[in-house]
Formats: sequence, structure tokens, C-alpha cells
Amino acid sequence: VQLQASGGGLVQPGRSLILSCAVSGNIPSITDMGWYRQAPGKQRELVANIQDFGGTNYADSVKERFTIWWDSAKNTVYLQINNLKPEDTAAYYCKGLSDALYDYWGQGTLVTVSS
Repeated sequence: VQLQASGGGLVQPGRSLILSCAVSGNIPSITDMGWYRQAPGKQRELVANIQDFGGTNYADSVKERFTIWWDSAKNTVYLQINNLKPEDTAAYYCKGLSDALYDYWGQGTLVTVSS
């Protein structure tokens, strides 16, 4: 399984952004997809995940502004971030969890929120 994240960049506070994570390989083995972020000097944290049956979970700190969804036609998981704040500045990573409980990580995509 390979994951390719994209969509990061420099954005102004208050704007929205959609991150994408394209998944290839043994996709049926993936039972959960998640987005994590790691800000400078901080630990990586889970911000949202979606299970293969469609259930979603969000970190309390972002649940009002973040939306995760899976497009099965494109084999891509998305993360929309609304009302971006400077504290959202981080490298964002996607992760797939297989039915064998193996983690597949994509490379990070950097989001910088600044005016």
C-alpha cells in the first residue's frame, strides 16, 4: 500500500484548504484511514480518521472545522480544514491501517497558516 499526500501550502487565516491522500496497492486491506499532524516541537497527533464502514472520528480541538471523507472512485481520502488558524500550522500526514494492523504512512504535506 502506498499513500501520497498533497494539498498543503501557505494560506491566510480564515481560509479553507483541502488535503488529499491518494491510496494505491492493496486497498481492500485498509480498514481505517487517518490524518495526523505534527507541529514544530510537538508530537504527532491524530486529527481525524474514517473507518471502512464510513464512521468518522475527530479530535475535540478540530471537530468543528475539519471534515474527513473517502472517495472510493478515486481511492483518495480528503481532509477539509475550514477557518484555518495559525495553530493549524503543521506537517499533515495520512495513515492507513490494514486488517493485519500494519500502519502505512504517506509523506507529510506542510500547511502554513500566516497572513
